[in-house]
Amino acid sequence: MVEVRGARRHLVYGWVGLGLAGSLALTAADSQLLAGKPIHWWLTVHLGSREFCHHVFWAGLLALCVAWLGLGLRPGRPVGRRLLLLAGGVWAVPLLLGPALFSGDMYSYLAQGDMLRLGINPYAHGPAALAGAHQAGVLKTVSPFWRHTPAPYGPLFVGLAAAIAAIASSHLVLAVLLLRVLELGGLALLAVYVPRLARALGADPDRAVWLVVISPLVLVEAIGGGHNDALMAGLLIAGVTYAIERRPVVAIVLCALAAAIKLPALAAIVLIAACWFRASDARARVLATTLAVTAGVFAVVGLVTTVGVSWISSGTLSTPGRAHLAITPATAAGYTLHSLIGSGPSAHTLESVIVGAAVAGTAVLGLVLLRRVRYERLALYLGVLLLASVLGGPVSWPWYLIWGTALVAVDPRSQRWPLLPVAIVVASFVIRPNGILMLPIDEAPYAFAVYAAVALAVVAVVVLRRRRDRQPVLRRDGVIRGPRAVEVLR
Repeated sequence: MVEVRGARRHLVYGWVGLGLAGSLALTAADSQLLAGKPIHWWLTVHLGSREFCHHVFWAGLLALCVAWLGLGLRPGRPVGRRLLLLAGGVWAVPLLLGPALFSGDMYSYLAQGDMLRLGINPYAHGPAALAGAHQAGVLKTVSPFWRHTPAPYGPLFVGLAAAIAAIASSHLVLAVLLLRVLELGGLALLAVYVPRLARALGADPDRAVWLVVISPLVLVEAIGGGHNDALMAGLLIAGVTYAIERRPVVAIVLCALAAAIKLPALAAIVLIAACWFRASDARARVLATTLAVTAGVFAVVGLVTTVGVSWISSGTLSTPGRAHLAITPATAAGYTLHSLIGSGPSAHTLESVIVGAAVAGTAVLGLVLLRRVRYERLALYLGVLLLASVLGGPVSWPWYLIWGTALVAVDPRSQRWPLLPVAIVVASFVIRPNGILMLPIDEAPYAFAVYAAVALAVVAVVVLRRRRDRQPVLRRDGVIRGPRAVEVLR
C-alpha cells in the first residue's frame, strides 16, 4: 500500500514537472517568435530556426495540456486543492515573465489607459489620438486594426490601466508585467471563491479548481495573454458566491464592479435580483435596492475615472465585433451558407443576419432563464447564458469562454461533462503566438462542421438522458421511483 501511494505521489509530481517543462518551452519559443514584435522583451531565448521554434511552442503547450489532464483525470484519490494550486502557480511563473502571448490586447489596454491619464476620453476616441509626442511610444505597439476604435472595456479597468501607465511611464515591459499582476488578482479571486461556491452548491471543489483556476485556457490567455477576463470572472464568481450565501447587496456590488470591467457581467445582476425578488416579501425594496446599488457603483467608478456615463454606449459592445473569425459560429455559418449558395448576399451580410437571429435567440434564452432561475441554479443558468452570448455574438475569442466555464464548472452535474475539458484544451490551440487565428476565414465551413457535430452530440445526450430519467427505477428496498412508477404499479 505504501509503495502504491508513493508511486501515485511521484506520478503527480511528474505531471507537475511536465507542465512546468511545457510552460518553460512555450515561453522560451514565444520570446524568439515575438522578438521585437511589437517591443523588445527583457529576455529572448534563441532556439534556432523559426520553424523549430514553432514546433517547440506547440509541443510546450501540448505538454501543459497533457499535464493538466493528467492531474484532473487520474484514477483513484483525486489530487488535493493545495497541490492543484501549487501546480498552477508553478506553471504560471514562466507565462507571467514572458512576452504577451496570443494577442496584443495588453498594448491596447495601455494605450487606452494612457489616453485617460492624459485627459482624452477613450470612449470617444481611439488610440490614434495619442499621435504626435506618443507616436514612438505605446501607440506604435497597438495593432493598426484597433487604433481608431474606442475602448470596449469598462471604466474600472481603463482606470487601473491608467494608473499602470502612470507608474510605468514609457517602460512598456514593466507596464505589461503590472497588467499581469492585475490578472493575478483575478486568479486569486477565482482560487478563493471557486471552491467556496462549488462547496455551497454541493459540487466537488477540487474538480472546480482544476477546471477553472489552473486550466490551460486561464493560464495561457489570462496570464500569458494578459486578458482582463480573469479579473472580470473573479469578481463575477465572488458576487455569485455571496448571492448563494444570501448576501445579495454585496453580490450586486461585486457584479457591478465586474460589469465596470466588461459589460456582459450585467447579466449576473439581473439574475441575482430575480432570485432575491422571489425569496423576499418586500419586492419593491429589492428592485429599488438593486437599481440604487448598481447605479451607485457605476456613478462612483465614472466619477473617479472622470468618464462619467460616456462608457455606457453601443460602442462598448460593438467594438469587438469588428473582427471576423472563422471560429465564431455566426461567421462560420455565414461563410458556409455563402459557399453553398454561390451567389446572392455576401458572406458578411449573411453573417450579420445570423448574428441578429442569434442575439435574439440569446435574449429569449435569457428571459426563459430569468423566469426559472433560483439560487440553487443561479451559477449554472448564468454560465449557460454567458456562453450563449459568446457563441451567439458577433465574435468569439477563446478567452471569452472563461466567463461561462467558470460558472458551469461549479455546478454539481455540469462539472462532470466531458465536453468541458475538451473545449478548454481545444480553445487553447486556436490562436497562433502572434494573435492570428489558426484557421483562415475561407476555411470557416470546417469550423461550422465541428459546431454542427457538437450540437448534434449535445442534443443526442440530452434526449437520451430525458428518456432514461423517465424510466422507472426499482430500488433495493423494492420501491419503484420515477415518473411512470404509478403505471408500473398498476
